[in-house]
Amino acid sequence: MATAYLGIGSNLGDRAQNIEKAIDCLKTYQGITISKVSSLKETKPQNAVGPDYLNGVIKIETINSPRDLLNKLRQCEESLGRRRTFRNAPRIIDLDILLYDEEVVDEPDLKIPHPRMFERDFVIGPLLEMEPQIKKTLRTLREKAG
Repeated sequence: MATAYLGIGSNLGDRAQNIEKAIDCLKTYQGITISKVSSLKETKPQNAVGPDYLNGVIKIETINSPRDLLNKLRQCEESLGRRRTFRNAPRIIDLDILLYDEEVVDEPDLKIPHPRMFERDFVIGPLLEMEPQIKKTLRTLREKAG
């Protein structure tokens, strides 16, 4: 069983309800158990235009591989109405794998740790809120990932 941390955010419609629906969607998948959910933070879009985001972090336990987990996250996004129209477009829901155990994955469409998570206070803040002891792991992974 692996421990993974997911970024979750929404900036269209009822953002809090969208996040709640995404969490409910994740609960329907076999092999995913949600163990913690951070508080949610309102943030301005970064490198994009559009309404403010509501963002948080989810800690899960999973038997899914990183690739299978990514596929499940995309299925949840699509089931909630996410359409990938252009890069950084406003979105009803956004689910990202931030960390997966202490693995480093570098594939064209899957990078773990998430390459921009270290630049985003709306990710690091909620992650440290949930897991204050994770600082050392983050430093190590950041170095490994380059």
